[in-house]
Parts: sequence; C-alpha cells; structure tokens
Amino acid sequence: MCKNHEEFMREAINISTKNIDENGGPFGAVIVKDGKVIARGVNRVTSNNDPTAHAEVNAIREAASKLGTFDLKGCEIYSSCEPCPMCLGAIYWAHLDKLYFANTKQDARDIDFDDSFIYEELDLPFEKRKIPTKQILREEAIAAFHKWRDKADKIEY
Repeated sequence: MCKNHEEFMREAINISTKNIDENGGPFGAVIVKDGKVIARGVNRVTSNNDPTAHAEVNAIREAASKLGTFDLKGCEIYSSCEPCPMCLGAIYWAHLDKLYFANTKQDARDIDFDDSFIYEELDLPFEKRKIPTKQILREEAIAAFHKWRDKADKIEY
C-alpha cells in the first residue's frame, strides 16, 4: 500500500479519536485531491443536532465548498469506518474516485452503530417498510420531472 494512503487513513483515524473527546462519534474522514488533504469531517450528529452530520458527509460538504463544485471527480475519501448507507450514497453522488476505509460495518455494529436495518429496509417494497410510506399526487408531481427532462440548459448531476 502507498505510504500516502496510510498517512491519509491515519489522519482520518486520528480525527475520529479526537472527536470522541469533543463529544462527537468515533468517525472521521478526509478527502484528498492531488496528494493533499482538502477537507476533513468528523461525526457531529449529537453536537449539531443533525442526523446527517456524519464524517463523510461533512467532509464532502467542505470539499465541495472549497472546490466550488458538486462534482468531486479527481478526489479520494479516507474514512475511519466503512460508510453507512447514507454516506455511501453521498460518496457516489459526489463522484469521488476512490473510497478507503478502516473499521468495518461489523466493527461499528459491535459498538452499537448498527445500520443493517437500513440495508434491510432498502430491499423492501415501500409499502412494507417500518416507516409508513404512501405514494400520493404522482400525477401532479411528475410535471416537475417532465419540465426538468425538457429543460435545454440544465446542469446535469
């Protein structure tokens, strides 16, 4: 493994450990472009009262802001733990080139950060999910999708 990969991962691990002392969760992430760390993120769910404030999402937000783009092609992310479904989705949406992680989702489950129920829910038809879900007004909402589809000057993402 490239020494830089290990250094970047150590930074993600170090900020995850430090975050515990700052009343955050044990998760850290760094985003690297051209061999340099351009963004860092730690878990701030409880300190920010924000269930989406995971390390990877916070790092993605910082990188996108610094680079002035929603497209993070050319960047790699190093996460102290295998990303949860939300963070993995964000990594794909951000178009990061590569993901490196240290702890596994089983390691997270062993300390009561268990996302397996979300993976299970995603496999179910929406009518059978734990959160009652009902589709309504599709006929009205589809107009916005048609408008987007037909817009000539849209910025694709």
